[in-house]
Amino acid sequence: MFSEYHKIETPYERDVDGSKKLIEGRFRNKFVKYLKDCQWIFTEKVDGTNIRVCWDGHNFVFKGRTDRAQLPAGLVVRLQQIFFNDTMEEMVEQMFGNKEVMFIGEGYGAGIQAVGKEYIPDGQDFILFDITVDGKYLDHDDVVDIATALGLKMVPVVLTGTIDDAVTLVKNNPSSMLGTCVMEGVVGRLPINMYDGRGNRMIVKIKCHDFEQSDRNL
Repeated sequence: MFSEYHKIETPYERDVDGSKKLIEGRFRNKFVKYLKDCQWIFTEKVDGTNIRVCWDGHNFVFKGRTDRAQLPAGLVVRLQQIFFNDTMEEMVEQMFGNKEVMFIGEGYGAGIQAVGKEYIPDGQDFILFDITVDGKYLDHDDVVDIATALGLKMVPVVLTGTIDDAVTLVKNNPSSMLGTCVMEGVVGRLPINMYDGRGNRMIVKIKCHDFEQSDRNL
């Protein structure tokens, strides 16, 4: 059974006065607060649609973030080009056997979100950011190694640093490394997967537009 991809939270709480502004420095999760000064790996957050490519040990199945999500027709064609070939199937079977593997990424490009054409003006593509094997998330370096071996595009690393370093970066509205638009934001994870007291993986998203309207003072 392939689970839906979990929601990625912002590191900070939001005001409950109706403004919903982020309160910089007031952390939602005490484990993230404790680890905030560690060296996190921040990759570009791509503004597209969540895609799960599921390998059941024999075949690939394409899903959105939920099992009911409808995938754009052009993106399905592109996914078929990437995954529906003998070489890919043989390599995945060689690497994982009959284990259940989920390749999690973003479908992006023209027709997907308002900025899609600024990533790819005349097409759509898939870019990887996570992999699970039998339901367990792999560490970042392992995901990169597998993406390289299989020839899959991987979201670019834009920063290795603290939570504060990432906030400083997004406040400057950096340009996307994948297109001509402003970067939507970053997703941060630790080099080795760590989990909080509820079993949730330590992973955060920091979006540029949140800091265009948030209170930047404690």
